[in-house]
Amino acid sequence: MGWKIITSMPEGLRKGVLIVAPHTSNLDFVIGRLFFMVLGIKSKFLIKKESFVGPLGYLLKKLGGIPIDRKNSNNVVNDVAHLFRENKELIVIITPEGTRKLTKNWKRGYYYIAELAKVPVIVSFIDYAKKEGGIAFVFKPTGNYEKDFEPIKELYLTKRAKHPEKFNFSPMYQERK
Repeated sequence: MGWKIITSMPEGLRKGVLIVAPHTSNLDFVIGRLFFMVLGIKSKFLIKKESFVGPLGYLLKKLGGIPIDRKNSNNVVNDVAHLFRENKELIVIITPEGTRKLTKNWKRGYYYIAELAKVPVIVSFIDYAKKEGGIAFVFKPTGNYEKDFEPIKELYLTKRAKHPEKFNFSPMYQERK
């Protein structure tokens, strides 16, 4: 497909919340899953429960999908943190945008899950302009979300989405602010 992987999972890292952005297209999921397969990253991912219908639902479960009820998401942080306590190895993929539509405020659940489970946040990316993706960096949450989010924001300001008009860190969106 012409894509290249820039960096891989840090050696020895067995648990973590892996965030991926930008997420503006269903193609992001396909490219991301292919990257993780090539990198040998066995993972689970959070996805809206409405996707778990018929054959697609079966496939999503086989691929590691964890259905999330976005209307009643009160216990998601605790439930996912509990999964980390039950497993010796677990990488959970989350798209903090929470939707493929333009959103100004990212969901913070990934951060709170990592904090509660005492696992690192693994920051990954997809860049359609350069046709590359990979793991950018890993950090342990400090409890100061705003401070911890700054390097994440700086990274994503340099990445191009499939649909830039739907990504709040794309240059075209930043110019409209």
